[in-house]
Amino acid sequence: MTAYAIAHLRSVTPHPEIGLYLDRVSDTLDPFGGRFLVHGTELEVVEGQWPGFVVVIAFPDDAAVRAWYASEAYQEILHLRTDHIEGDVVFAPGVPEGYRASSGH
Repeated sequence: MTAYAIAHLRSVTPHPEIGLYLDRVSDTLDPFGGRFLVHGTELEVVEGQWPGFVVVIAFPDDAAVRAWYASEAYQEILHLRTDHIEGDVVFAPGVPEGYRASSGH
């Protein structure tokens, strides 16, 4: 079942290392079947507050998202983002086809 890496990026301090991160991050996704669904898009907030940007990356399953994040290739570039962008990253499992909120499955 699809799993997602979701980042809420609240504060960005411009720095050339962010460009290096962006140049290299897609190559770290490829071996794990990851693909961007949303990347830094300006959001339309319709309830509450959401300062910053959101990134959503889809992976084939939970094992793939965890393997990508722990991979040597990603860990090597991670600091290029975290040194200059404040935010949170979570992993979220998807739901099966036909999922109904009222039944919980």
